[in-house]
Amino acid sequence: MIVEPEFQFIQTNGVTLRTVVKGDGPLVILLHGFPEFWHLWRHQIDPIVAAGYKVAVPDQRGYAGSDAPEPIEDYDILHLTGDVVGLADALGYDDFIVIGQDMGCMVAWHTALLHPKRVSAVMGLSVPHVGRANKSDAVINPPGLDDKYWYIRKFQEPGAELGLEAFPEASLRMTYYAVSADSPPGTWMSQVNHPAEASMAEIFEVPAELPAWLSQEDLDYHVTQFKKNGFRGGVNWYRNFERNWALTPQLAGAKFTQPAHFIAGAEDDVLLYVPDWEELMPTHFEDLRRVKLIEGAGHWLMLEKPRETTNEILLFLNDVAVCRTQ
Repeated sequence: MIVEPEFQFIQTNGVTLRTVVKGDGPLVILLHGFPEFWHLWRHQIDPIVAAGYKVAVPDQRGYAGSDAPEPIEDYDILHLTGDVVGLADALGYDDFIVIGQDMGCMVAWHTALLHPKRVSAVMGLSVPHVGRANKSDAVINPPGLDDKYWYIRKFQEPGAELGLEAFPEASLRMTYYAVSADSPPGTWMSQVNHPAEASMAEIFEVPAELPAWLSQEDLDYHVTQFKKNGFRGGVNWYRNFERNWALTPQLAGAKFTQPAHFIAGAEDDVLLYVPDWEELMPTHFEDLRRVKLIEGAGHWLMLEKPRETTNEILLFLNDVAVCRTQ
């Protein structure tokens, strides 16, 4: 049985976010991605607290125990980053460190860019920052995929979340496996070999056995958590990509001024979205301290390789702390 932590229900930016808050010290906010919630960080929370930090881990808007507004535009990047700053306000902090994974990484990067005086350091997991796209639909319609299946394009369709909601356990099993190091290399990106009208159920295998890093108990807990809000809120994040681009023209050419750190699983297919990310990413940072690929991990590196991932986070936090005291 999963033992839940004590939650705080924090009002921020017009919504209430169910949030794990533990520890004392400088504030570290951990942001999950899709399809996740606070539990993604279960292996990292206590070690960060033990290192001398207050940790806040929200279910972001649309997910699990937090509010899920109906309008699609309520999930744009200004709302999502505003939620993060609002958490810090509610907890009484003028500045904070933000760490995000997957779509939570996108929020972490944008919080640092849009609120530079509030974010003292930023760390991203799994999704490298390669700058502002040259057109609004660049992520939705990548070059060469016009007649191919692409999940982000599929998510733009009304009701795209219904297939996930109809079979939540199978959807989660499929998603965890397809983009992890347990699946054959290239499994996730194999979707582009299928026609645009295909479905995830036709493309990806639902494994009979769970990977060693995910117990049935954990999976059952996740299924239960998604029964409240379903998958619509999370899918709405993807439906705002063009709106996000239109709302942030000031980010053209913007650079991060804060200390930054990036890690990803060496076998994460998401890194294939932008093949030259390793060359592009450093050009957008003034103080990129470290880029590290963790061997034997795919997209869920904090679950697949929890010790190595936690060590990288603590390494960055210690480096930032040393700089603050000098």
